[in-house]
Amino acid sequence: MAKLLVVYFSAYGHMYRMAEAAAKGANDEGHEGRLARIPEFRSPDNVTALLDHPSRRQDRDEEALSGTFRIGARWEKYEAALALQRHVPEATADDLRWADGIVWGYPTYYGSMPAQVKSFLDLSGSLCSSGELEGKPTGVMTSAGSIHTGHEATILTSIVPLLHFGLIYVGLPYSQNPEYLTADAIGGSPYGPSTLAGPDSSRSPDERELIMAGRLGARVARFAEATKGIK
Repeated sequence: MAKLLVVYFSAYGHMYRMAEAAAKGANDEGHEGRLARIPEFRSPDNVTALLDHPSRRQDRDEEALSGTFRIGARWEKYEAALALQRHVPEATADDLRWADGIVWGYPTYYGSMPAQVKSFLDLSGSLCSSGELEGKPTGVMTSAGSIHTGHEATILTSIVPLLHFGLIYVGLPYSQNPEYLTADAIGGSPYGPSTLAGPDSSRSPDERELIMAGRLGARVARFAEATKGIK
């Protein structure tokens, strides 16, 4: 049995759903899957979603791009998603130490990981210098507003800091994931599972996206079990 940590950041709930699926995938194969949540920034001025609050939008032109994204409706979704996740403990360096394998989940912000996630990694730098994460299998899941807004770029750019920690990257192979071999508008690639949130964040993860998330959780756990103690 392996201990799998699914550490995630989710502003609108999509990655929370994907994280649950990844942990379940590991649990269903007899491993121990655990969720840990990367918290939102403490200062309201650093909360990206706060820009969607009606009180801060008096200068927005709803006929321009913000109209396409229906920004005005997103604040309520953000508050609801935070309430849904309050029971999940905040991630710590000790969670990373506990895990035999780690799955990361977070949305795409301009083709890369959110600042909240990068800050968490930066503050976990002692684990890099000590080598405590070296040899642990890892994988990444993400979400984006549409099929053209950075799913693959976010995962690919995320691999770089994870390699600095000595983590061993695990992808999502074609032969095991026929769901993403489709012309349908769903997420997923050889680099990892992903979900389409929709331009206004109103879309829920497709069942096929959740299946791929579950497979990644199980796959990382299997690799973790097989490589325990190897650096």
